[in-house]
Amino acid sequence: MAVDGLDPSFWSGKRVLLTGHTGFKGGWAALWLARMGAKVTGFALTPDTEPNLFALAGVEDAVRSHIGDLRDAEALRAAVDEADPEIVIHMAAQPLVRRSYVMPVDTFAMNVMGTVNLLEALRGRSALRTVLVVTTDKVYENNEASIAFRESDPLGGHDPYSASKAAAEIVTSSYARSFFNETGVRVATARGGNVIGGGDFSEDRLVPDIWRALAAGEAPVLRNPAAARPWQHVLDCLCGYFTFVRGLHDGQDLPTALNFGPPPGAKPVTVAALAEAVQSALGAAPWKPANETGPHEMMALEIDSRKARAVLGWKDQLAGEPCIEWLVEWYRALGQGKDMREMTLRQIAAFEALHRKAA
Repeated sequence: MAVDGLDPSFWSGKRVLLTGHTGFKGGWAALWLARMGAKVTGFALTPDTEPNLFALAGVEDAVRSHIGDLRDAEALRAAVDEADPEIVIHMAAQPLVRRSYVMPVDTFAMNVMGTVNLLEALRGRSALRTVLVVTTDKVYENNEASIAFRESDPLGGHDPYSASKAAAEIVTSSYARSFFNETGVRVATARGGNVIGGGDFSEDRLVPDIWRALAAGEAPVLRNPAAARPWQHVLDCLCGYFTFVRGLHDGQDLPTALNFGPPPGAKPVTVAALAEAVQSALGAAPWKPANETGPHEMMALEIDSRKARAVLGWKDQLAGEPCIEWLVEWYRALGQGKDMREMTLRQIAAFEALHRKAA
């Protein structure tokens, strides 16, 4: 049965707690949920890059924003009390693989104990109906066999980031079975792939690195040009999350974990190929290989999202070339000094139009 996760009549007036609203995916999610009429409360750290989507797109104006740390259980509980949420979408995390090697303790504290603190704060809330914890495609034990991971595959993690997110999956499942299922609160996890789109300025990520190199008039440096990833536009990914939330909220019989990635059969694109496409569109200098690759990062990674498509009726609107085109349009507008809140909302509206047409 197809679920419409972008139906404003569902979201209108809903009290939504969104963690991570100052980040890349979280910023897009906050603006989109507010646009659909949700009453959004955000909880997250201060943005750690300059520029950042939170400021450029005026995300703070669209939500009730709390700047805080998931590791601060008292501050988190206070935000939960104020929001009194019906729906929770948990995106806040330490999201970077390479940073996790430098800051393993902080990564585990944020991603594991931060999730524990949130779920603990949500226990016993009478208004709460649905909780979606967003993890990553990296939660799987990856032997780099170039086989797309399914939801039933074993969890694992070589680097601290991946391991911490796999642990967050186990924490979420434990809390669901121990505390939430008996009260009728639906709790699930969403495993997103390598998401790209306008407004990402994180360190050690491909598209932001290319943008920074372009701004500096330098050649982008690629650590692992042969690494293949299942790239997906942020709006396609968020549409999947919102659709999952609605299906859970409506009481549909759904899995407790779903993958959200590119269409079945889509060939993973190498870092080099994506870099060349973005460079060509933005006019950046040709990339050059890094002198050293640094800590271990998986060369092959692909997830199987057929289950989400089957049980939710969810599908991509920007697979393939449109993904790159929309990404480039956003960064080009930024370089031209345009109003980036208007640009971000315009892309959301255009995506909604594609969604309605495909329904």
